[in-house]
Amino acid sequence: MAHHHEHSHGHHHGTSEITGLNKAFVIGIILNLVFVLVQVVIGFQVNSLSLLSDAGHNFLDVAGLALAMLAFKLTKSRSTEKYTYGYRKASILVSLLNAVILLISIGVIGYEAALRFKYPQPLPGITIAIVASIGILVNGISAFMFFKDKDSDINVKSAFLHLLSDALVSLGLVAGGIIIYFTKCIGSTLC
Repeated sequence: MAHHHEHSHGHHHGTSEITGLNKAFVIGIILNLVFVLVQVVIGFQVNSLSLLSDAGHNFLDVAGLALAMLAFKLTKSRSTEKYTYGYRKASILVSLLNAVILLISIGVIGYEAALRFKYPQPLPGITIAIVASIGILVNGISAFMFFKDKDSDINVKSAFLHLLSDALVSLGLVAGGIIIYFTKCIGSTLC
């Protein structure tokens, strides 16, 4: 009977881990998707490449979170006659795909930034700082939800580190917005 208790306890813990992480993934996806919409609307209103490029990056993060959630679920699937090792390789493949998506987004942002050096646009620093502050909050909360389980799976760790780095990028945008506001460095190549 003690053997049955141990097995039941171990199985229940695994289910609890999956349920908790599924909740973290779903909340992280929803929070970041809402934030992307806010960034896009305000980015177009104020013609801010920094907000629009961050929105594009965050949209790819939402896709990355969805892929990481799928991979995490697949690695917990049992093996079948066709897939004798289960779907454990999914975790590594999704991590690779997320890295490729991130590199593509960096290239697009770099291209757009180069165009802005050639054709600078006026920017409202306070608006950028406020929206970026929301980004710190959204990404910070999302990252915190993965903190406890970050060492349990490569995709959970990837989600945690990515969201944490996004919070730091948003901090950089806040600083840039404040600098623009106080220096009146708007639409000028030389401030």
